[in-house]
Amino acid sequence: MIRRISWCAAGLWLASAACSAAQQTTPAVPDRVVVDIDAGQTSEPVSKYEYGMFIEHIGALIYRSLWSEMLDDRKFYFPISSKEPAPLGGQQGGPMRGMQLRKWRPVGPDEAVVMDKEQPFTGDQSPRIQLNSTTPHGIEQSGLAVVKGKRYIGRIWLRGTPGSRVNVALIRGEGANDRQSISFAALTDQYKKFPLAFTAQSDANTAALEITGTGTGNFHIGAVSLMPADNVQGFRPDTIALLHQIHSGFWRLPGGNFLSDWTWYDSVGDIDKRPPMFDYAWNAMQTNDVGMDEFMTLCKLIGTEPYITVNAGFGDAHSAAEEVEYINGSANTRLGALRARNGHPEPYHVKYWDIGNEPYGAWQLGRTDLKYYVLKHNEFAKAMLKADPTITLLASGNMPQAMDLTGEMRAKDVDNLKAVEGTPEDWTGGLLEHSWGNFSGITQHWYAQPGRHFDLQKAKSLPLDAPTSAGYVNVDQTALEFARYPANIVSLNAEAWQRYQQRFPAMLDKKIFLSIDEYAYFGGGRGMGANLKLALAYAMIFNEMLRHTDFLLFSAHTMGVSTIDYNPTTATINTTGLLFKMYGEHFVGSIPVRLSGNSPQPAPQYPIGGDQPKTNSGSPTYPLDMVATLTADRKFLTLAVVNATDSVKQFDLNVSGVRMANNSVVWQMTGKDLDAANRVGQTPQVEVKEVSIGEAAKTITVAPISVNIYRFPVAAQ
Repeated sequence: MIRRISWCAAGLWLASAACSAAQQTTPAVPDRVVVDIDAGQTSEPVSKYEYGMFIEHIGALIYRSLWSEMLDDRKFYFPISSKEPAPLGGQQGGPMRGMQLRKWRPVGPDEAVVMDKEQPFTGDQSPRIQLNSTTPHGIEQSGLAVVKGKRYIGRIWLRGTPGSRVNVALIRGEGANDRQSISFAALTDQYKKFPLAFTAQSDANTAALEITGTGTGNFHIGAVSLMPADNVQGFRPDTIALLHQIHSGFWRLPGGNFLSDWTWYDSVGDIDKRPPMFDYAWNAMQTNDVGMDEFMTLCKLIGTEPYITVNAGFGDAHSAAEEVEYINGSANTRLGALRARNGHPEPYHVKYWDIGNEPYGAWQLGRTDLKYYVLKHNEFAKAMLKADPTITLLASGNMPQAMDLTGEMRAKDVDNLKAVEGTPEDWTGGLLEHSWGNFSGITQHWYAQPGRHFDLQKAKSLPLDAPTSAGYVNVDQTALEFARYPANIVSLNAEAWQRYQQRFPAMLDKKIFLSIDEYAYFGGGRGMGANLKLALAYAMIFNEMLRHTDFLLFSAHTMGVSTIDYNPTTATINTTGLLFKMYGEHFVGSIPVRLSGNSPQPAPQYPIGGDQPKTNSGSPTYPLDMVATLTADRKFLTLAVVNATDSVKQFDLNVSGVRMANNSVVWQMTGKDLDAANRVGQTPQVEVKEVSIGEAAKTITVAPISVNIYRFPVAAQ
């Protein structure tokens, strides 16, 4: 096999020559763009983990998108009052936008609801309702969405004074017929579980669940749950079905910044008795309903492989090793037996495990300096491998980037990253030097936003206490520059990895791989969402990743549910999801082949460094971006072509190394404009259409603002 650094040499030379000739942003495009594919020169096959996903408990994200539970705070972490609560945890801010939790409110006077901290059902407190013989007292949560004719089921844990009567009602409106009620009277001083079942008689987005009682004495509520009856082992059937179509190679879970202050022990066992906890990373409460067993169920339902990250923040090696035993141990082990008692007798056989999440970050709970963290990593690795010697471990690294430097190091070295290598800022280098033998891969995370550029000179002159974001300047970007920008970040990571391979040659012998297991492009702002413009950018990210299959084996998009558009009752695949599905179906397992051309990408627009790689990402087929592979059985040649411009483009295709046959096909993804999107409740504006093109033409025409995947049959030799 010929590594990418060799078989792309011609394209890199052309880009380098263009750079030295002139600092231009738009090179002269030849009258006829010619593309040459040599199927005889190959690189490493595309890993099935190339199109993975990342998910974490971030506010209500998992519970809004994946889990079917309709009630927030169903185990009563928060006090119940008619007054607006203080900021969560006494901190400024709160959950991410769109994830605000619904609150329980008293029915009747506030003083009738008291949080019992002496004998809570789970966690620190449970509501005790003081009764009145004639006026109902209790609690209510509103803002629930129900669908006419749909059945909703659940349960409630109650105890109370004998003779008291509790009424649970699903309320859809103000009318007498807008209420369905279930009554329970057989209460004792011990908690007992009672079933709930309702059928919605009309649609409503503001339905409420009301729990009230009458009589003397009081009653206590331990936990309450309400889900659509068509849930699939607790998960939403609509979003699960869509995610199954995307065929992600793996999902990295359960975090994320959330992970560093979370204990997996609280996420297994009786789901109603798992204590809720406060997430200080995202300033939110988590119910612990979706825990380790539920995550394993999720991966099975959507047909993907779990990849688990263990808590190396406030967590320790012992708890990580016990987590491995719980997940992978036989039922004869102590923790494997616990898993079996929890209803999962068979081990999950999770192969890939990541130690820690972004331990280098000042934002990370439990952070230690690099000189101590490498010792911590080694301790974790030893304990986890003792629990299961068959697992593959990844280390949480960070390749220094100018955009992350602060203080004196930014002022001194922002334009010379070589000076940072081997310093306490070089987490990847530190792991390679001090934790060698305790990992098979190293992780890297990146996030990018359009419309800005990291200005090295500005960053160098900033006050020492200025935030890292202050080094950016706003820039105008064409649609093509918008699409190329995040692919340049991939290219920067590849350049950095290749420098590590030079510093630590044993990486090549041991085949140490890179896992970009968190990444995202924020597409013009978090409020913008997925559209065709963003899909073009992700297609160029994918193409750039496929140029580095010799070491880039894993990647995980943030978040897994960013591939769908959803509301409380329905969902659809968005443009990002369509693109993942498109690439996943046609490239996983395929073999990249050499692709060259006569139209190099533009020379660097900005001084090299920061977010500007030495050579712009992309194939030497400007303004198009292409990558080619052979299917694993070598029966088809696959060619991805991204046209991020607003005009029709053409290119001549020459193929050597194989002989082409007829019956070619193209899958084309496009829409009426860059803002075209697929939203719930709307006619899809972006589609992937399969078109038969018969015999492969010498000259190929490419539609504007489109992603195209061509499949050319290869004639038998």
